[in-house]
Amino acid sequence: MSTQQDTGPSGDGLFRTKTVEQSIRDTEEPEHALKKSLSALDLTVFGVGVIIGTGIFVLTGKVAKETAGPATALAFVAAGIVCALAALCYAEFASTVPVAGSAYTFSYASLGELVAWTIGWDLVLEFALGTAVVAVGWSGYVRSLMDNVGWHMPAALSGPDVAEGFGFDLLAFLLVLLLTVILVLGMKLSARVTAVVVAIKLTVVMIVIIAGAFFIKADNYSPFIPPAQPTPSGGGWNAPLVQLIFGYAPTNFGVLGIFTAASVVFFAFIGFDVVATAAEETKIPQRDMPRGILGSLVICTVLYVAVSLVVTGMQHYTEMSVSAPLADAFKAVGHPVYAGIISFGAAVGLITVCMILLLGQTRVFFAMSRDGLLPRFFSVTHPRFRTPYRPTILLGVIIAIIAGFTSINELATLVNIGTLFAFVVVALGVIVLRRTRPELHRAFRTPWVPFLPIVSVAASVWLMLNLPAETWLRFAVWMVLGFLVYFLYGRSHSRLGRLGSESEY
Repeated sequence: MSTQQDTGPSGDGLFRTKTVEQSIRDTEEPEHALKKSLSALDLTVFGVGVIIGTGIFVLTGKVAKETAGPATALAFVAAGIVCALAALCYAEFASTVPVAGSAYTFSYASLGELVAWTIGWDLVLEFALGTAVVAVGWSGYVRSLMDNVGWHMPAALSGPDVAEGFGFDLLAFLLVLLLTVILVLGMKLSARVTAVVVAIKLTVVMIVIIAGAFFIKADNYSPFIPPAQPTPSGGGWNAPLVQLIFGYAPTNFGVLGIFTAASVVFFAFIGFDVVATAAEETKIPQRDMPRGILGSLVICTVLYVAVSLVVTGMQHYTEMSVSAPLADAFKAVGHPVYAGIISFGAAVGLITVCMILLLGQTRVFFAMSRDGLLPRFFSVTHPRFRTPYRPTILLGVIIAIIAGFTSINELATLVNIGTLFAFVVVALGVIVLRRTRPELHRAFRTPWVPFLPIVSVAASVWLMLNLPAETWLRFAVWMVLGFLVYFLYGRSHSRLGRLGSESEY
């Protein structure tokens, strides 16, 4: 068992661990240090800003109409509970190891280098695809608003989904580039931009809840849990993995349909884990990280449940819109003005989702490069703004191009499986670090260890098994590519692996 004075690397080979003390010392090197400027309020705003986005504005209608009916509210509760279990584990790690990188850094301190690389590679994909998908979604909302006032984008500049031949989504491309500039200029500026946008977004959500409550009809809640129906998965690679392995066929509607719906609406909660990537830039991380992570998750879960109850009460679930359920529900009751306000709020709200996902990716990339698993060139911070400007610019340009040229609808489920995989690793890491470093000061302690982390792993794995087998196959291909990069470059360039003396750190 390690002691408090044990600050050297632990283990050999693929599963060598980087101690908490080493991770913290890395943050004190002037060229590789990030500026501490965030408070608990900033973190909560970041969390709310990234969580409330595509999910609440789009998924509510799809899930209600196709999977759960009025019981969509219970699906949000179930998904929120899975996230809460993971959030408690994240909160302990983020307050104990206040270093950029989130699940990557946490697993490096507990499960070893290969696991850390695997989860870091996974997060790079998760945040990149998430940023691109949201940017394309934002572009669609903006084009819709422009069409309403008579301004029309040329089809060739509206993306591959719109153009018959060559298609480039200019709006999505420009949005990612603009957010890249904001992130380079500093976290405090990013926090201020986020605060303004989140205020607009929350105002729109409250309008939906308060104004919509006056149009609720009790008959629309009947039946609250519609009778179960077989899931039309189509079989083959489109079927959920749990069906291919165990022969269990998930259902739409019914009690089991609520859990099927939870694996879909889980996408609406993605983002609270991004808060953990900003631990190194937080003034008092031991106190503020748990508040930011758990506070943002609680706020969003309450809002999600309220919105789903209101919207399914305004319009019977069989008649709900899949593409724009909130706006169309107000159109259905004769109030198109509210529909326009909601569309505007959705367009504005997606800006923060895109920015914070991009922020999360750059921090993970930065942490991996600081450890030598990726080129150290990317671990130098800007001399004035103290931001990781090199990976921010590189990744911003790459994602802007992806968002401009690609229609990524099928890849969106990769964001779900990547996030759930990170949840599993973090929960296991809490158990391991409790055993190997029991003497570490933990400002926040996950309750009921190891029981709660084990339940978190089981819940996350269950939602993963409900995803299509095709998603698992694509995820496996990305992971295989990651292992090749690690064994060809990362393993031989790892600072921990090349450690010849204590002065290396």
